[in-house]
Amino acid sequence: MKKTFTILFLSLGLTAFSQQVESLETILNDKISIRALELYNNKVWYSGTDSKFGFVDLKDYKNQKQIRLSEEKLEFRTLGQDKISFYAINIVSPGRFFKINKHDLKSEIVFTDTTKTAFYDALHFVNDKLAYTFSDADKDNILKMAVYRNGKWSMFKNNLKLNEGEAAFAASNTNISSAKKYLWIATGGKASRILRMTLKDEKFEVFNTPFVQGESSQGMYSIDFYDDRFGIAAGGDYTKQDANINNIATTNDGGETWQIQASEQNAGYTTCVKIKPGSKGKEIIAVGDQHISYSSDFGKTWKKISEEKGFFVCQWIDSNRVVLAGNSKIAVMKLKF
Repeated sequence: MKKTFTILFLSLGLTAFSQQVESLETILNDKISIRALELYNNKVWYSGTDSKFGFVDLKDYKNQKQIRLSEEKLEFRTLGQDKISFYAINIVSPGRFFKINKHDLKSEIVFTDTTKTAFYDALHFVNDKLAYTFSDADKDNILKMAVYRNGKWSMFKNNLKLNEGEAAFAASNTNISSAKKYLWIATGGKASRILRMTLKDEKFEVFNTPFVQGESSQGMYSIDFYDDRFGIAAGGDYTKQDANINNIATTNDGGETWQIQASEQNAGYTTCVKIKPGSKGKEIIAVGDQHISYSSDFGKTWKKISEEKGFFVCQWIDSNRVVLAGNSKIAVMKLKF
């Protein structure tokens, strides 16, 4: 009996903190890399490589459907939704904005960015009528964004200039976040800063952070805000995945100042961080290519709860279930508290 128990734990790839993990079940295996997820109608929806888009039913994992949005082998790292449609934008130029009808899954291209530098990192819906997405900047280094208003996409005019070598990471579709008053964008690379926009007038403020930065592979990869005050950022250096210095930070004033947390005491490079709904920011899940980690104290301390590799993005389903996706798979983790 003892041997069987040990083998079961090893097969799940769980660590000594595994008492918090009740199960980790793969619900999709496919030749795909997934970095964007959405939940709708009791299903997890995804976009990924090879122009693939689809869903897995969370009530019946065998109920799945997958389509290709293009005959070309496009790569999608963004996904968002309003009441009637999903939207996905491929990386690299030309950036094509696909609209997918939720009812029949028919898709169409509704907007195109033909500039050579088009590379859309994240897409975020503030509500059903308003969304923002941003791309690598053009030669003039002005922040490049597109906006969705009342069903139509257009380029977003602004004059915010980024620093030389400042960009963002299309790692998990989570370097944009919003609350009631603000929208935040996290940059990375040679500079890793927070760009905060007041939603009412669309004016930007820019705040420096103590996050690891200076190299093109460093900086914030993911942010999440519980409200207009508390937020968390996670990232690191994808070329040094074990490096864990200055790669997690929190804010209590809406992004104006940031406090480094758990430096040298976390699992390293992280691509996605998500606050548990209803926890007021206290409980947080994070994933990276080499780990799944959990915090129960507002991000101050972290425990690696699984050594399962290959996840890039995660999303809370409910108070004790998380869906994760990444290299060739989607899985559901059930936690117990």
